[in-house]
Amino acid sequence: MKDIFVKTKDDLDKIKENYDKNIKKYKYIVNVCAGAGCVSADCMEVKDKLSHCIEKAGLSDKVKLNQTGCIGPCFLGPTLLIYPEGIFYTKVKSDDVEGIVAQHLLSGKIVEKKCYYDESKERFIPKIDDIDFFKFQKKIVLKNCGIIDYDSVDEYIANDGYYAIAKALSNMSPDDVINEMKKSGLRGRGGGGFPTGTKWDLGRKSPGDQKYMICNADEGDPGAFMDRSLLEGDPHCVIEGMMIGGYAIGASKGVVYVRAEYPLAVERLQAAIINARKKGILGKNIFSSNFDFDIEIRIGAGAFVCGEETALLQSVEGKRGEPKQKPPFPAQKGLFDKPTIINNVETFGSIPSIILNGGEWFSNIGIKTSTGTKVFALAGDINNTGIVEVPMGISLREIIYDVGGGVRNNEKFKAAQTGGPSGGCITHEYLNTPVDYDSLTKLGTIMGSGGLIVMDDNKCMVDVARFFMEFVQDESCGKCVPCRLGTKRMLETLEKITKGEGEPGDIEFLEELGSTIKDSALCGLGQTAPNPVLSTIRYFRDEYDAHVKDKKCPAGVCKSLLSYHISPEKCVGCTACALVCPVGCISGAKKQLHTIDQSKCIKCDNCYQKCKFDAIIKK
Repeated sequence: MKDIFVKTKDDLDKIKENYDKNIKKYKYIVNVCAGAGCVSADCMEVKDKLSHCIEKAGLSDKVKLNQTGCIGPCFLGPTLLIYPEGIFYTKVKSDDVEGIVAQHLLSGKIVEKKCYYDESKERFIPKIDDIDFFKFQKKIVLKNCGIIDYDSVDEYIANDGYYAIAKALSNMSPDDVINEMKKSGLRGRGGGGFPTGTKWDLGRKSPGDQKYMICNADEGDPGAFMDRSLLEGDPHCVIEGMMIGGYAIGASKGVVYVRAEYPLAVERLQAAIINARKKGILGKNIFSSNFDFDIEIRIGAGAFVCGEETALLQSVEGKRGEPKQKPPFPAQKGLFDKPTIINNVETFGSIPSIILNGGEWFSNIGIKTSTGTKVFALAGDINNTGIVEVPMGISLREIIYDVGGGVRNNEKFKAAQTGGPSGGCITHEYLNTPVDYDSLTKLGTIMGSGGLIVMDDNKCMVDVARFFMEFVQDESCGKCVPCRLGTKRMLETLEKITKGEGEPGDIEFLEELGSTIKDSALCGLGQTAPNPVLSTIRYFRDEYDAHVKDKKCPAGVCKSLLSYHISPEKCVGCTACALVCPVGCISGAKKQLHTIDQSKCIKCDNCYQKCKFDAIIKK
């Protein structure tokens, strides 16, 4: 097929027409998930085996083999999605490929044993649209992920790609674009939730001979991988969103600031930028207009603080990544002191659909104050881990139980952490709370970028708070005293409590210091750093009291507060516990009751893990 250089919307139509004509010759399209999770599970080995078996079976002219980004359910990888039926194969190994080719691609029979198995319904579900994980989602940002070949600009165009920027350049003024964004009600998906249209309007009105549009892909929250998945699975969508933003504010240069820990995302985004340039979509006089725009990638060194926009700007300029006092805001004085708009990956991913379908269409999804959809990374003690996209305003219960499949091992739900180290906990009594910006703020947490960590009843909330505070303290840039020293004192106090050394007044000290840091830290990251601690004290005060007053960890997590004992009723004298004890503190003859010398026990948990008779008791 002749490569078409894009100068007008008609050229997009020709590419789409040629693609559609070419795709009709295939009987099947086989999508191999090549998201980071599936890559680590050897999906490329599966893909290579598929290619070999398809060629061997003489099906090369009937089967199109695609490499796609993450389709969502990381717990099922590697996965195959076969069209036109939409059959979804899960946990595919290279040994399964020959059978799938012979049975499905040659004979048209579904290999049911490799399809998704729904344990609650006790049956296999072959079609992707019938699986609850997908059925309860609404995909706008992720509509192409897992569906199209991330490396094909033609396939992106065939799925209405770059039609939004063509529409904006041919039929809309920059003010029209901004007004459409305002109508949509889209709020920044990076955590702050600032209205995107208002931010762009400020950037447009700020005078400057050069303006910049920056994509913040410095995703640093523990358990968050939404931005990475979009960059890996649909990089052209992010490019198009940045182009529309650049046109709206009058910017000719774009920068994607992405963390070095995402090499796959960097590789695929760079390839997409090069391919867009080759097509004439990025560069000079885009779509035969007077609009020039190009994008470069800057790689961050992995500092969490560089997710804060002023620190990000410092890093892009080659300086130490530290936040600066605002105002002036980046929209007025940003990169190299020029007007700069910074949005995150998911925000840019929403924009092409908004321009194509209209701001009113987007505003009718979700709720009035939080419109559209939100992408979440489900992690922790949940059955269906992975990436999901749901309408704003959906309840936490629906996300965890309908989409996420409930808490792992049928354990009791204890809390969900939203917003990462800047967020807080939502407890069982608030499971029916709508997930939107304002409702979460009322509960003492934030939406954040979209990490959602589910915790079962075996988690110690004091230890959870300690974990997040340790992360924040380690990542503090150290520029302001409240964050540099305040978080250190909070961490020291939490460590003291989890070691059984807590004293009366420690909890009140955490509350007071946390409140002071929120009011006085320089940047948003410092101001939200105490949230996990204050949130867990608010909802789990009894656990803090047990640690301080009773010197007990109710969840049995904090080792310093535990002691190990052997049940006389359950011990059979198998000696398994004694064999794995590294300090020899367990004694007893074979087939006789064993005992643990408490003065020698180092609480390594080996005996508890090894015992098959539940004879080891943690108190």
